Amino acid sequence: MRWAIALSRHVGLEARLARMAAMYVVVVLLQTLILPLACGGLELAIQGGDPVLVVGRWFLFWGVGTRLLLAGIVQVARPSFTARDILGADATGALHIVQELGFANIAMGTVAVIGAFVPDWWAAAAIPGGIFLGQAGLRHVAKPDKGLEERVATWTDLLVAAVMLVFVVRIVVG
Repeated sequence: MRWAIALSRHVGLEARLARMAAMYVVVVLLQTLILPLACGGLELAIQGGDPVLVVGRWFLFWGVGTRLLLAGIVQVARPSFTARDILGADATGALHIVQELGFANIAMGTVAVIGAFVPDWWAAAAIPGGIFLGQAGLRHVAKPDKGLEERVATWTDLLVAAVMLVFVVRIVVG
């Protein structure tokens, strides 16, 4: 009988983890691809404007701002999720580092969310967020045996970093 209870708990835990992984993938794809393109397309259709600046601003808001803000909140509140499920690190010491990463993500995300609506802040918000996501994505590329969550994080980090690069070049060059 004990084995049946243990098995049901294990199966229930696996189902819960699978749902959490699926939710993570959906949220990241919404923040880094679907919502920035939808908001940018809608703004362009209604108001027009420079496509690079309009779409770049929405990638700044969603792909850098809400992505890093939400990730930071999760990292501070539940560091084991990032450490274990995304990075594959089981060491207790990793939890402290993940929480500190969360504080940095909250700071960068907050600046990007606010900065998306303050044109004078665009470059200042896009540069650190783009650098961070680009470096994180490149770091993940080299890692073998990535799970689904880490593969999605890798490629969306690189996508948003590339968009931020084009956005900043457009802001600076004019």
